[in-house]
Amino acid sequence: MRQRGTSGAPATIRDVARQAQVSVATVSRALSAPNLVREQTRERVLTAAAELGYQPNRAARGLITGRTGNLGIVVPDVENPFFTGMLKAVQAAAVQADYSVFVADSDEDPVLEEKLVRTMAQQVDGLIVCAPGLTDESLLEVAAKSSLVLVNRVLPEVPAALMNAADGIAQLIAHLAELGHQRVVFLSGPDTSWSNHQRRKGLRAAAPRHGLTVTELGPFPPRYEGGVAAADEALRAEPTAIIAYNDVMALGVLSRLREKGVRVPEDISLTGFDDLIIAGLCDPAMTTVAMPVREAGRLAVELLLAGPGEDGEAPVRQEWLDTKLVVRATTAPPR
Repeated sequence: MRQRGTSGAPATIRDVARQAQVSVATVSRALSAPNLVREQTRERVLTAAAELGYQPNRAARGLITGRTGNLGIVVPDVENPFFTGMLKAVQAAAVQADYSVFVADSDEDPVLEEKLVRTMAQQVDGLIVCAPGLTDESLLEVAAKSSLVLVNRVLPEVPAALMNAADGIAQLIAHLAELGHQRVVFLSGPDTSWSNHQRRKGLRAAAPRHGLTVTELGPFPPRYEGGVAAADEALRAEPTAIIAYNDVMALGVLSRLREKGVRVPEDISLTGFDDLIIAGLCDPAMTTVAMPVREAGRLAVELLLAGPGEDGEAPVRQEWLDTKLVVRATTAPPR
């Protein structure tokens, strides 16, 4: 329980200074820059603060240290459960490090995304940008002025948490080939998406190895409506299987196929990507690729808080996380 100062109000920095028999400035340094205070003095200040239950004001501490105690994250679509999972993981990791998190949603709009990234970078101690559609030049400009970590985007000079989507789609192709499929349609996501390019890269490398013919269609919005719109176009290609850019799009495809009387997987196989909770709850349950969303969120915060190295330069760590095929009921041998 927090104790009171001499006036009966919550303990202040002056109360701590009085009890520790040091100046207010020494208390400030002991709490915000302990390396500038002798160990014996620092221990005396910390003991006094603990006895009084003193909690330093975050805003006041920010004036001294130049730190806000806040991290920022920009996502393309907060309604997409993929990014909801990312936000929960980032917030959990940030809270453990005593940081708050500011969230911004670019709504898949590159112009809005750039504005949000540049504005937020000036207001937080570090910024995480998920699946950015910005140009390399814009991201490097932000990284030169603030602490920046990318999720699912590679720039040589910027730390990043990366999910191996290329290997994930290669696992999907191997699974479909094993079932006997030969003609596959891939419903592409946004052209600006690094993750979409990774999926296409994995697709183009894996399909020839397994003797599959792949037709790439799109781009389509990575949403339910995008899948609904893509389904008719996919059927005109007469595939035995359809791979959607993500699970949300795959649900739209599934709905449209049902409307047209096309059975999944009896008439055509269908897969998603991401392994959102909805993929396991739909009927039939969706074959997909599990993306390590929570691990990536935790890693992004870890990279952001790693700080500069001993030489004063930020260590550029770019770590890849494994993806995993999840086989459910929407894939079967072709008729």
